[in-house]
Amino acid sequence: MPFNPPQAGIFPPDDNLYRFRSNISTDSDSTISLSCLEDSGVPCHYSHTGRPALKTTETNLFSKQSDTEPLITPTPVDFPDKPAVVEEKQGFIEFRVVNNDNSRESNIILTGLKCIFQKQLPKMPKDYIARLVYDKTHLSMAIIKQPLEVVGGITYRPFNSRRFAEIVFCAISSDQQVKGYGAHLMAHLKDYVKATSPIMYFLTYADNYAIGYFKKQGFTKEITLEKSIWMGYIKDYEGGTIMQCSMLPRIRYLQAPRMLQKQKEAVMAKIRAVSKSHIVHPPPAQWKNGIVEIDPMSIPAIKESGWSPSMDELSRQPRHGPNYNQLLHLLNDMQNHTAAWPFAQPVNKDEVPDYYEVIKEPMDLSTMEERLQNDLYPRPEDFIKDAKLIFDNCRRYNNETTPYAKSANKLEKFMWQQIKNIPEWSHLAE
Repeated sequence: MPFNPPQAGIFPPDDNLYRFRSNISTDSDSTISLSCLEDSGVPCHYSHTGRPALKTTETNLFSKQSDTEPLITPTPVDFPDKPAVVEEKQGFIEFRVVNNDNSRESNIILTGLKCIFQKQLPKMPKDYIARLVYDKTHLSMAIIKQPLEVVGGITYRPFNSRRFAEIVFCAISSDQQVKGYGAHLMAHLKDYVKATSPIMYFLTYADNYAIGYFKKQGFTKEITLEKSIWMGYIKDYEGGTIMQCSMLPRIRYLQAPRMLQKQKEAVMAKIRAVSKSHIVHPPPAQWKNGIVEIDPMSIPAIKESGWSPSMDELSRQPRHGPNYNQLLHLLNDMQNHTAAWPFAQPVNKDEVPDYYEVIKEPMDLSTMEERLQNDLYPRPEDFIKDAKLIFDNCRRYNNETTPYAKSANKLEKFMWQQIKNIPEWSHLAE
């Protein structure tokens, strides 16, 4: 597919380098006033000072009042910025979008990105990383410390006519990973891509270590894009999990944390108007001379709250069984195995009409994941029973020479190897 170059103006002719800067306010006041919630949907107007204020002529969250509801007094809310945001405000770091245009600065930045990707992605062939980073159909957004020190970045390939981009590499230097660079970088990328192209979706293949990061950035394993849009256009990596991010057109991702904080505080203010949960009571008088055992129900505030000992016992119960974490790890390893592709989802009866006539107890890995989340595998034996059902069903329906049966044998062998490595379960593999 021919590459659609960015629109004119993205790469200025003077240095062929787009320096992408967020419009982050440099105002030293880092508090959010609840009297201005324009981002969270409360109507505002602009006063003579230029600062937004609530419209007094409209009913809104703070002016609405009934006989039973007291007026909510707006209070300032502290919102400390992440270290990455602070460093950008102070000019210690900047974000640049660059491609291989043969300019000196572009080559320096791309080489810095290549070195970081090669170090942080040791399983990826070095020459393959270099080829994609320097590929002119790819773009990269880099985090730069002066003078031209690259500390992280993302390389991606845009498919403008198909409205999606493939994130090829994403990494931050290991000594810079505690400052929130990764999240801030992804927010920059989303805002930049939305502002300069018709792209509204990201696709990427994530390994086991990166899935958690991408989930926090709004990616999901559920692919809603039609396969005809992306199949054959992006690289399929063995052992990787394909993930998708659908961007929202009206959200400015660099301002999303502040907007969510405003919305949260608006809700909390409304709660404070109708409840007493925010009131802090003094300690019981019986504890004046030291801690002694007392009946919780003898404390008026606890009694008024509706609390009971049974509620306390219920809240202390573990959310999942003792085997949940190990079973989840095993299931993730199986889902990411190269032979897992035939078993990821239930068999489509439209594609295989007679499957459910032959197989009366169907099973697949996504169903196992759902059952695990619902605590239907209290013992590893229960998990293994469903896993064996997948493999037995496959071998029953398919000839042993087919790729499906061979995949079942490979995945089952892998599962037993993993079980043997868990001392508490090793006897199950004998």
